[in-house]
Amino acid sequence: MQTAHNTFAAPPPPSPGTGRRSAKVLRSSPQTSGRGESDELAEEVAVALEYNGISYAALLATPCDLSDLAYGFSLTEGVIRGARDIYELDVAQHPGGFVVQVTIASACLDQLKRRRRTLAGRTGCGLCGIESLDEVERHLPALAPPANPISPAAISQAVEQLRALQPLHLATGATHAAGWANPQGHIEHVREDVGRHNALDKLIGHLLRHAIDTTQGFAVISSRASFEMVQKAAAAGISAVVAVSAPTTYAVQMANDLNVLLAGFARNKLFTVYAHPEYLRNDGGLS
Repeated sequence: MQTAHNTFAAPPPPSPGTGRRSAKVLRSSPQTSGRGESDELAEEVAVALEYNGISYAALLATPCDLSDLAYGFSLTEGVIRGARDIYELDVAQHPGGFVVQVTIASACLDQLKRRRRTLAGRTGCGLCGIESLDEVERHLPALAPPANPISPAAISQAVEQLRALQPLHLATGATHAAGWANPQGHIEHVREDVGRHNALDKLIGHLLRHAIDTTQGFAVISSRASFEMVQKAAAAGISAVVAVSAPTTYAVQMANDLNVLLAGFARNKLFTVYAHPEYLRNDGGLS
């Protein structure tokens, strides 16, 4: 047993980059007593967000695309109104993880202080640090109906593409993804993270930083659709969310209220629309 124990090794300290690290593991099966091998693990580290020197939130995230994460989180959290409200951003590595220091417009500070997070958030938990029920749901205006309905074929095509565009998940099996598809169903941008909320924030941050029109396409997520995933999409102006897994009742309610087409169980060229089916072009593909 001592020999087997020595095959394990802790991953090296985190650093921004690919989001994965090699580690020595013991591979066992009914046919073997165990052998040492190398395996790829998804990185999960603490990422603290500071605005104008004020500590706001601590997340557990994959340390790649952290600038995108900061932009997306800032927008979907309501800290900023748009990319222009961020003046400067710096990612600093610390022994325990990373600190993203963001300088924002002074006009945004009041909102930040009202919704300041005080607790560390677990991976994928969107509510950690919220101190009252009144802070759970943001008051967002309903989106305008999309100018062009989405084709069922476009949704199916985007879902089929997403898995092959997740290098972290293919290597580690431990991450979620959020993809941005154009109206024809071609996925143009993908972001990954151990947390599904983080993956979507990273995608939204990327779209925001590059001034990509969020009314011309839809988001595809590899996870279930919780209310906050719908809320984040609506905050970014995304009027259609397609989830590989199921939605929750709160997500469906919010999608109906905010004029977001919400589809779930999207796989094998089938999907179910839970909110605003009128935004779907009725030419087949609806389960």
